[in-house]
This record gives sequence, structure tokens and C-alpha cells, in this order.
Amino acid sequence: MFRLLAAVLILASGLATAVGAKAETQEVNIYSARHYDTDLALYDHFTEETGIRVNLIEGESDELIARIEREGKYSPADILVTVDAGRLWRAEEKGLFSPARSEVLETRIPAHLRHPDGLWFGLSKRARIIVYNKKMGRPDKLETYADLADPSHKGEICMRSSSNIYNVSLLASIIEHEGLKTAENWANGVVANFAQPPQGNDTSNIEAVAAGECRISVVNTYYVGRMLGSDDPATAAAAEKVGLIFPNQDDRGTHVNISGAGVLKHAPNRENAIKFIEFLTGDWAQNAFTESNHEYTAVPGAMKRSPVKGTGPFKEDEINASALGANQAEAVRIFDRAGWK
Repeated sequence: MFRLLAAVLILASGLATAVGAKAETQEVNIYSARHYDTDLALYDHFTEETGIRVNLIEGESDELIARIEREGKYSPADILVTVDAGRLWRAEEKGLFSPARSEVLETRIPAHLRHPDGLWFGLSKRARIIVYNKKMGRPDKLETYADLADPSHKGEICMRSSSNIYNVSLLASIIEHEGLKTAENWANGVVANFAQPPQGNDTSNIEAVAAGECRISVVNTYYVGRMLGSDDPATAAAAEKVGLIFPNQDDRGTHVNISGAGVLKHAPNRENAIKFIEFLTGDWAQNAFTESNHEYTAVPGAMKRSPVKGTGPFKEDEINASALGANQAEAVRIFDRAGWK
């Protein structure tokens, strides 16, 4: 009888230890559409600082959104990290996020860079700017996005596809500020000024401007920063051949977009997820975005230096980033009608 009781006590003790060990296991599961190896340093630093292990799954934004939706309540994902407010909006529309209340996040992240109800938070920024060929000279009448549609720029503009989310979000911002009719006129005007059919990505369009294949393009700042900081002399030289214009400095400011993250509805490690997003708003993490990927910090005052050589502060458009998603469908329809392929 004594041996049986002892065995039961030992078994109970073992189970308690196992349960305790499980409870003490700290982790956070991240589904990320940011494909930057340098982000791994962020995860390592978070683990060193908190003891919480980061489990990472990478993929394209729409693939990850579909996967989370498919996994439903059984999804192991705690956080979705993605680029562009439009993609955050797509996940929001599918009901994948759960509101996160955090004094840290609400204090450090400006209101226009986070969802009004705390569904997601912007973590880094990129400005969508105009680049031009320095050798050809800065074009006349090119201070705003609206100026891109001016007939004086006919045959001068290279752009990437209208299906690109960065272009969709730019047009969505124009819709928000100026209405559907003005946005449609703008898209038609830009298409009329194309030097060639839309193609490539931001990098290839910078290279096209540098080579004189066209005079003007619209790109995200971090592509310019990457090229200027490249170890490849030819890549850096190409970037040096383009001048930069931050549009709309005399009115609403330059359009900015974000990388952002939200806590998922079925997150099994919710508290750890919030801790991770809070960590990414710290000065060390914010400057890691700048140093590693040439992005602007989302937290005002955190940035130690400009991520793009030769540029300084600029006035940014402060419409709430959620509008970029809300106007997305209309933007796509306008591009289609304009023949912007």
C-alpha cells in the first residue's frame, strides 16, 4: 500500500513538474511578410531581453492572410506582420485581428499610423517620392503628385504596375484628400504621360530613370536608400544619378506607408504578442529598421539619422493609414478604367 501511495505521489509530482514546465515556456508565433534577413536581429534581441522565444513563419501577405483564415481558431499565429496599410486592411476586413490596448503603443505610435480601435500598429514608414534624372535636370512644374498628370510631362514617366500595393495606396490617399473625380483625372493624366508600359519594381524604375530611359518615376524611399548604400558600385552609382522630390510639401505633405503588425483573434500567446509589438516601438528596434532597411521610424524622435543619404526631415501626409485600405477597391477600379496595366 505504501509503495502504491509513493508511486502515485511520484507520478503526481512528475505531472505537476511537466505542467509547470509548459506554463513557463514563453514564446510568440509570428507570421511575417517582411522578407528582410536583418529583421532576425530584432527577434534575437527581443528574446535576449525578455526570454520569450520567437517562432517565425514567412510568406507573402495574401498567402499568410489566407493561411490564418484557413487555420481559424486552431491557428498558432499570435501576430501578423506585413507591409502596406492596404494589406493590414485586408486582414482587418476578414476579421483576423483582435483589439490590443497598450499605453506604450498608444503613446509612442502617432494616431495616424495606427488603427483607431487598436487592431494594428504601424512600426516603420516609407515615403513614396518622385525621382528624376539629374543629368536631364529637375523638371519644371513638378512639386506635387498632381503635377505628374500635367501634359508637360508627356512621354517622361516610368511606373510599376497598377496592381502594386504601393501605387494602390498612393491613389487611395488621393481619393481620400481630393475625391473620386479628381483621382480618376489624375490616373488618366499619368497614363497619358507614360514613357513605356508599366513594368518592373521600384529598383528597376530608379535604374530606368538613371539610364535616361525615362525622366521621372515614383518610388519608395527605402529602395533609394538601399541602392545608395549598396556594396555594388554600379548600383550605388545609378542611385546617385537621380534627384529626389518629396511631393506636396506646401500642402498636405508626402504620402507615407507603413510596415505594421496586429494581434490575431485566436492568438494563444496574446500577452507575449503585445510585448513584442511594444518592443518594436523602442528606440533600439526603431533605429534597427532605419539601419538595416533604410526605413523611417514610426516613433517621432526615435530616428538618429535619415535613412536616405542627403535627405532630412520632410512634411508627411497625416491621414489615418486605415483610409488607404478603405479606398483600395475604388483605387483599383480607377486604375482599370484609366488603362494603367
